[in-house]
Amino acid sequence: MFEFVWPLAFLLLPLPWLIAKFKPSVAQTNIHIRMPSVAKLQLGHSKQLHKRAKVSPLEAIVWLLLVSAAANPTWLDEPIVIPSEGRDIMLAVDLSASMTEQDMEYQGRLVDRLSVVKAVVSDFIEARQGDRLGLILFGDTAFLQTPLTRDLATVSQMLTEAQIGLVGRATAIGDAIGLSVKRFEARELSNRILILLTDGQNTAGNLEPNEALILAREEGIKIYTVGVGSDGRRGFGLFGFNSMAGSSIDEKTLQHIAKETGGQYFRAKDVASLQQIYAMLDELEPISDETQTFRPKVSLFYIPLLVVLGLLFLAQLSVVVRAKVRG
Repeated sequence: MFEFVWPLAFLLLPLPWLIAKFKPSVAQTNIHIRMPSVAKLQLGHSKQLHKRAKVSPLEAIVWLLLVSAAANPTWLDEPIVIPSEGRDIMLAVDLSASMTEQDMEYQGRLVDRLSVVKAVVSDFIEARQGDRLGLILFGDTAFLQTPLTRDLATVSQMLTEAQIGLVGRATAIGDAIGLSVKRFEARELSNRILILLTDGQNTAGNLEPNEALILAREEGIKIYTVGVGSDGRRGFGLFGFNSMAGSSIDEKTLQHIAKETGGQYFRAKDVASLQQIYAMLDELEPISDETQTFRPKVSLFYIPLLVVLGLLFLAQLSVVVRAKVRG
């Protein structure tokens, strides 16, 4: 769509004709209000300048273009509808050594837990349009990989590049929750949510899970905990065959954290259940139905100005050519 931001500028259009109309009385005082340079380019004879009482075609075109530029012509792109209020979601992903256990089936073969988390969570991230997402990775301690942002592609890329051992091989659940509380910004109208994915129990860190729970509850942060790993399924781990894959999850603590903050605890034993969890989160934490429309604008005022310069250049070139022909 095309529009003029300041259409009232077109009220100036009659100004040259009004000046030309009353010019005879002005000319008697030897004061010239016309555009002499443009008139010269149009006629090529300065002697005729003071005898004319009409606006020349070139002057009219130049003035119309200048007024059009002053009105700020603007091109409006297609409207983009965005939610008026999204959610603030922090993802805390466990990178402890046990996440290498290959006890989850994906595309017909057993793969490690972290690979499944990456595949499913990446799809979840791409569907978070309107939300702000952040990423925390934790092992021996917790590390903020990506602060809260609407740049979902970056969050997904940072998760894809995460590797076991990046922040140690233990499990600091308390530190992950504490860091999430610290990094959330105070936004009264937003849903502040922490999704914590782990396959073990708290074995490291400076903050106990119950201590971090108190901080989260005071700040009104809702925590959804996800226990990742099969239930006693035989699989392969970092050091070979493991017959007790998934048995180390501290479900009692995870359930307590979720309940005390108003969230829920989920158990992800396979890919399907993990995908179902993220589908349920949209129902548990619905985004506001109110929307606002944003239309990208591109200002085009420079186009009529360039045309004016082009016309003046051609007119000047015409005068030069005529002078050479006559000379």
